[in-house]
Amino acid sequence: MTGRQDESLNKRIRTDISERILSGAWPPGHRIPFEHELMAAYGCSRMTVNKALAPLAEQGLIVRRRKAGTFVARPRIHSVVLDIPDIAAEVTARGEPYGYELLSRRVGRAGSSEMAELGLDAPVKVLALRCLHRASGRPFALEERLINLDAAPEAADVDFGETPPGGWLLGHVPWTQAEHRISAANPSRAIAGALGIETTTACLVLERQTWRGADRITHVRLFFPGEAYDLVARFAPRQEAAG
Repeated sequence: MTGRQDESLNKRIRTDISERILSGAWPPGHRIPFEHELMAAYGCSRMTVNKALAPLAEQGLIVRRRKAGTFVARPRIHSVVLDIPDIAAEVTARGEPYGYELLSRRVGRAGSSEMAELGLDAPVKVLALRCLHRASGRPFALEERLINLDAAPEAADVDFGETPPGGWLLGHVPWTQAEHRISAANPSRAIAGALGIETTTACLVLERQTWRGADRITHVRLFFPGEAYDLVARFAPRQEAAG
């Protein structure tokens, strides 16, 4: 096999594996075929397979474990303390009845502010949702969400009047990376009205973006009245730490 053929084949292997991961066909934790299986499937050398897998490992799409094999990586989060919360599950876990209301829904081309929130340079088709989550009938969180329909077109057909978007996205749209930003702020008059609080009430604001490969999937901003939500982290010192 010539060098050019080898390069072309390892790109093909890399593309095939990447597409299976990003489409969700191979979910997190899925074992990728062993090297000898890929060699047989593509009629190539072990070196070609290694050249195909190495960039995927560097991108964080796969994890290579000695003797165990290669697996689709678990989603990576830019925080040591946070996971992606399912609000309905969290409220239920507290022993409270969960309630949900879709306040507004809009489909259209992203405006400049929406492009900035998604971190995009060019306009895309977006689904903009505004939702209210309740615990025991009381407002628990206000959600303002943008979904990039160019990256997740299936979201356009979902009735989010009945289904909370966060839970649906966790179950239906695979993601590879997420970023959280936490702040505290007083709510605007509109947000305070939706949450049934005063504009002087401190709110915890959680912003999150998720990616699937290079595609930005969603941007969400959640407002929690200060007394309704807290963040808890349990951690241990690194082994090399002295104290």
